[in-house]
Amino acid sequence: MTAVVALGGNALMRPGERGTAAEQLANLRRAVGALEPLLDSAGLVITHGNGPQVGNELIRQERAADEAPPLPLWLAVAQTQAEIGALIAVELRPAVERDVVCVLTHVRVAPDDPAFDRPTKPIGPFYSAAQAAQLQRERGWAMTEDSNRGHRRVVPSPEPLEVVELDAIRALAASGAIVIACGGGGIPVVRRGGRLAGVDAVIDKDRASALLARDLESDRLVILTEVPAVYAQFGTPAQRELRALSRLEADELLPSLAEGSMRPKVAAGVAFGRETLITNFDALGDALDGRAGTRIGREDASR
Repeated sequence: MTAVVALGGNALMRPGERGTAAEQLANLRRAVGALEPLLDSAGLVITHGNGPQVGNELIRQERAADEAPPLPLWLAVAQTQAEIGALIAVELRPAVERDVVCVLTHVRVAPDDPAFDRPTKPIGPFYSAAQAAQLQRERGWAMTEDSNRGHRRVVPSPEPLEVVELDAIRALAASGAIVIACGGGGIPVVRRGGRLAGVDAVIDKDRASALLARDLESDRLVILTEVPAVYAQFGTPAQRELRALSRLEADELLPSLAEGSMRPKVAAGVAFGRETLITNFDALGDALDGRAGTRIGREDASR
């Protein structure tokens, strides 16, 4: 069975950690152990998030701006793709008897995507109100107050349209390699004439993973997150685990889910259109056997 596996942020960093290389490697060692039931899958492709790592990279750039010029956001995405891909590969290679290949992946978006007019994705460090106003004037950044902790830059999160390196990823996966791709949702690019140009945006990792899985014609999309399943009425005394959902049921559930948490994962399952499994590392083995997690795509599913 072919599969795309999307690793959540807890695969690399846990609450209270600073994100050192040693911490991320230790977390990935545990993650690779949990992934063991999937490591023999044919055509296995692994995607991952990069939010904390991009945030750290932007802080480094700000602190060193007097010595080295800051780079655009799309290059920070590229840098962290390579960084995280290297970390995953280091931990994955001893666990498999297959090649492990990291593909620096560009994802095309539309230059007129409405998201460019409504930046909503917070990134990078916190600033004072005065600093935020100065950055708005000098760099044209959109800024927003974030949970009374200060002001942060917000960037667009456009819809992914095309995985540029799709054919290369498909060929590598068909050769038997495990492919690490679409890190952080991919490097966002737009087509201008005969060229691709990077744009400052952040593509949702789960949406990009669903696009990749669909275009690869994968049998299964596995989204690993911090909770063992999708819940109805999450966080209330009436919360209940949803073990199986049809695409229609999942689509109807979307408005009730948190935008920055479970909603994009369920939306990714709806967009993929085949079997999607949402769970965490601890429950993955049981979820693959149908005893845990949430499956989307079975037409006979019921709440």
